[in-house]
Amino acid sequence: MHFLRSPEPSGRSSAAAEFVDVSPPQRNWKGIAISLLVIVVVCSLITLSVVVLTPAELPESSKSKLTVEDLYRPEFSLHDPEARWISDSEVVYRNTDGDVIRFNFILNETEILLSNSTFVAFKVAKYSLSPDLKYALFAYDVKPVSFFLLILRFSASPDEVYRYSYTASYIVYNIHTREVWELNPPEVQNSVLQYAAWGQQGHQLIYIFENNIYYQSDVRSSSLRITSSGLEGVVFNGLADWLYEEEILRSHLAHWWSPDGERLAFLTINDSLVPNMVLAQFTGSTYPRGVQYPYPTAGQTNPAVKLSVVNLFGATHTLELQPPDFYVTMVKWISDKQLAVRWLNRSQNASVLTVCAAATGVCHQRHKEISETWLSRQGEEPLFSEDSGTFFITLPVRQGGHGDFHHITMFSQKDEVRYLTSGTWEVTKLLAYDENNNVVFFLSTETAAEQRHLYSVWTAGLFPRRCLTCGLKEGCTFFDVDVSPDARRAVLRCRGQRAAASSYFILENNLPLQSALDSRRMTLTDLPLKLIFPPDFSESYLYGLLLIIGSTLGGQAVTEEFSLDWDSVLAGSEQIIVARLDGRGSGFRGQRVLEQIHQRLGSVDVDDQIAALEYVMVHQGGYGGYLTLMMLKAEKPIRCAAAQAPIIDWTMYGELRPLLSFI
Repeated sequence: MHFLRSPEPSGRSSAAAEFVDVSPPQRNWKGIAISLLVIVVVCSLITLSVVVLTPAELPESSKSKLTVEDLYRPEFSLHDPEARWISDSEVVYRNTDGDVIRFNFILNETEILLSNSTFVAFKVAKYSLSPDLKYALFAYDVKPVSFFLLILRFSASPDEVYRYSYTASYIVYNIHTREVWELNPPEVQNSVLQYAAWGQQGHQLIYIFENNIYYQSDVRSSSLRITSSGLEGVVFNGLADWLYEEEILRSHLAHWWSPDGERLAFLTINDSLVPNMVLAQFTGSTYPRGVQYPYPTAGQTNPAVKLSVVNLFGATHTLELQPPDFYVTMVKWISDKQLAVRWLNRSQNASVLTVCAAATGVCHQRHKEISETWLSRQGEEPLFSEDSGTFFITLPVRQGGHGDFHHITMFSQKDEVRYLTSGTWEVTKLLAYDENNNVVFFLSTETAAEQRHLYSVWTAGLFPRRCLTCGLKEGCTFFDVDVSPDARRAVLRCRGQRAAASSYFILENNLPLQSALDSRRMTLTDLPLKLIFPPDFSESYLYGLLLIIGSTLGGQAVTEEFSLDWDSVLAGSEQIIVARLDGRGSGFRGQRVLEQIHQRLGSVDVDDQIAALEYVMVHQGGYGGYLTLMMLKAEKPIRCAAAQAPIIDWTMYGELRPLLSFI
């Protein structure tokens, strides 16, 4: 600490400074006493104010337990601002007050585009803004198609069919004039649409009605029907059927805009030859009725799929691309006139990455991948250079005796191959390629398999890779990232345990959720076997153990991503320990762990789950439901279980113990 000396007062000579009164000072004891009394009173008031205004930290014993009702209260929900880039320096997001904000990072300026009162007035459930920010598209009356299917996939939210799709009515709202009009196909008024969204430029629109795609070049222009083959439940244009939505694309959307908005690529999925699954529906009528939907089981006919590109500017022209007879697992425009497409065979052990010309429909192979087991991560989007000559994907790379791990692989124009990363950890997501600075940005598990951090690596190998989020903010160990168009900035979504920030410029801190959680007796978590202990856990007490098994092959149940669900309530209110385990067959720990279940489903993976148990209660669905029943069949210490929609050989039920509860 530096102290600055004040200068001598002007007009006072050095000689005058010699005349100093050295006689003892006369003290005013009465004045000193009054001053001290005033200081004491002021300090007391300040201390009292601090004590009164500062919220007291409640002792753990006086906090209430987390309840199921808490999960449905607004203050216990995690608010996602849904920030998206609209330029190199601007994002649009929705704050906790419900207002839609335009934020300029460079100027540090904000502008309210839509107030929450507008959302309330129109009962808006979902919204999107046109690229020119002049109009908003509001979805209301968002509903599931079938209540039974909602129960079947109860991990979906109440406004979704299966896991992702929904239907809704839409209105277009002029942000400046507040004018409103309904969005309908020409032949139907007050229609319910399967999807509606803005295009890439101005305020062009597409929407899907009765499985057909409609296009409007302007909010006021007439609708142009792009397809006419749509048939409910049979032929899907621009939308996914059950198989593609749930298992392949992991999205209900099956169309993709070119960057300039002049073309649209879309899938046509024909389920006419696919056998139907019949499910009993017990609601809405006196007698149960059957609900059918196409569901191809092993060895049965799959949907017929074709990929087309339609030219939207000028004379409308639709061109079908020339694919091999494979699944379409990924479509991405890499320029205004080229798109990358990945095709996967039904055995899922061979895939082809092609670059297709939108003008001719001709596709050229850029990379072929073959596996002796099966191929994972076939939905990954590669990164391409501006001239499409260089591209980056992740591939399994041998790491000595530790097996194969997914790492960034660079392919040049001359088919030269370079590995940009290595180690016994996995690159989990490619984010962006800054071609000007020769840098690739990605997420990985390098710090720990349960974490996700943002890294950069130079393609020339001149500098070591850098972790850009390690230690950035306390409690943030699991990130999701959106990189700006110029790859110079990123919106960081901190999804770690009890995380407090979403970005370096904090767009959302979720303080209401923090306060709500602080008022509850929270559970304790331990890794790498993810155990959730009751708040008053004691090693001398006997607890029940609930094992929750992951529902997908190659998934990851044990991470540091924040979650608040019914299992948190169970662990917090009852004498139950909740456990999750990533054994053989799980992802992001290398190919050796993942592929050990090849042609051994329900064997080694079951052994790994049972190995961690002494008293188990099990609940899960999908492949996890299959493992649940296999574990019940084994002579192990499992008392009871519940399996939701398990993938199963039904003859197995004759061998299961009567304690089985099937939902």
